[in-house]
Amino acid sequence: MRRKTFDKIVTFVGFGLSAFLLVLAGLLNWGATFAQDSVKSQLENQNISFPAAEAMPPSTKDQLAKWAGMKVTKGEMARDYADLYIWEHMKGAAKAGVGKEATYSEVSGMYMGAAKSGTASPEEIAKLGELRQTLFMGNTLRGLLLEAYAFGTLGNIAAIAALASLAGGILLLLLSIAGIVHIRRTPEEATI
Repeated sequence: MRRKTFDKIVTFVGFGLSAFLLVLAGLLNWGATFAQDSVKSQLENQNISFPAAEAMPPSTKDQLAKWAGMKVTKGEMARDYADLYIWEHMKGAAKAGVGKEATYSEVSGMYMGAAKSGTASPEEIAKLGELRQTLFMGNTLRGLLLEAYAFGTLGNIAAIAALASLAGGILLLLLSIAGIVHIRRTPEEATI
């Protein structure tokens, strides 16, 4: 095979891959921007803010101090609010209500059992019902915030992939241009 023919094929493929990677970089950037903007606008609409440092749970105060008094607007903030603030309050509410850390499912079972058995007082049933409601709302809000965190993380991954695709596209474009220069310098009779 003639060297020029081979170089033309490789250069043409390089231009094609370069175009593909540059288009991919644009699409990934669009996806990243969409995800990050959506997470930010949805979290801003919720108007959730971290408390001042002195009002944070003692067990997670050091981890949450960086967000003290700030509004939740990013996926990472949503994760910390869900896992280090709401979760701690849910564990504390369960300990205060039933004497141990308990999940919504466990407390709901206790509530249903107490309501059906007829041996619990109306006050105990009401107390379990309130705790059940608190844990249900906490789980719901945690789930929504962790969904925002996941979506924001996917946006961050897309942003990194967009940069990698852009760099790869530019590199292949430069190599393809170098290939054209090389084709012009290669003698007609050269073979591989």
